Amino acid sequence: MVSITKIGLTGRHLLTLLDYTSTEVEQLLENALTLKEAQKKGECPQLLAGKSLGMIFENASTRTRVSFEVGMTQLGGHALFLSPRDLQIGRGEPIKDTANVLSRYVDGIMIRTNSHEKVEELAEYSSVPVINALTDAYHPCQALADLLTIKEQKKSFRGLKMVYVGDGNNVAHSLLAAGAKVGMDVVVATPEGYGVDETILARAKEAAKETGAHISVTTDPKAAVRDADVIYTDVWASMGYEAEQSTREAALAPYQVNEELAALAKDDFIFLHCLPAHRGEEVTAEVIDGKHSFIYDQAENRLHAQKAVLVALMANV
Repeated sequence: MVSITKIGLTGRHLLTLLDYTSTEVEQLLENALTLKEAQKKGECPQLLAGKSLGMIFENASTRTRVSFEVGMTQLGGHALFLSPRDLQIGRGEPIKDTANVLSRYVDGIMIRTNSHEKVEELAEYSSVPVINALTDAYHPCQALADLLTIKEQKKSFRGLKMVYVGDGNNVAHSLLAAGAKVGMDVVVATPEGYGVDETILARAKEAAKETGAHISVTTDPKAAVRDADVIYTDVWASMGYEAEQSTREAALAPYQVNEELAALAKDDFIFLHCLPAHRGEEVTAEVIDGKHSFIYDQAENRLHAQKAVLVALMANV
C-alpha cells in the first residue's frame, strides 16, 4: 500500500513555487520519492483513475510531454495532447473562453507557453488546477525535479550551495524560488545584461528569510562556483531567442561550465542541466558526460516530481 501525505493543495494551481509554502514544497518532494519507490517496485497507485489532464503545448517538448503523459497513465488517468492547431486559442479565441470550456471537460490543465501572463489568465478563469509546464518567467516542474535529484544525492538541502551559471532565464528564476523554499543557498552568475528579473529576485529573497537560505547574484562565475555543491547551467539561447544566438555566444562564452571552472567547486559537486544541452557551448562534454553529472537522473525525476504535483492538485486523497 502506497502512503501519500495529504498536502492540502487540492484544486490549487502551480504557477511558481513562490506561491507555495516551504512545507508544501518539502511534502511534494517526499511524495515524489514515495511514488518513485513504488514505481520501481512495479506498484502504480491509481490515484487519478477516471481523471483527465488537458495538456496545451505552444512550444515543442520532449521531457515535458512524455513525463506528464506517462505520469497520468501510471496514476490511472488520461492525458490529452493539445497543440495550437487543436485549439481555437490558436485562432484568437480569448483565454477566458478556453479556460471556462476546458474546465468543463478535464480535471486539470497543463500549459507550456512563452507568456507567463497567459498562464496567469488561464488560471484566473479556470475552475480546475492549472500547472505551469514552462513560461518565459518560470519553470516550476523542472525545479521540483532538480530539488528531488539534489535531495537524492545530498540527502539534505541545509548547508548546500547551488550555483547557476549562464543566462538569467526562467530556469534560473525557478531555481532561486526552489532554493529559497528549501533553505539552500543559491548563487546566480550571469553577464551584464543577462541577469535575472529583479522582481522575481526580490520575491525569492523575501521567501528565503523564512528558511535561512542565502540568495545572491554576481557577474563573476569563478567566485560563484567556488566551493559549490551543485553546478547548474542551461542553454544560452532559450526558445524565442534563437535569433540572438551569435550575440549570446559572445556574451556568455566566459560562463561556459568546463573542467577549469568546475575544479573550483567541492570535490563531490554534482552537475545538473535541464536539457536539451549544447555540448561545447554552455557546457563541455567532459563535464556533462563526466562522473559528477546527474542529468539523466534529473530528467527521470521530471516524471516522479510531476506525479506528486498531479496527485496533490487533482486526486481525492
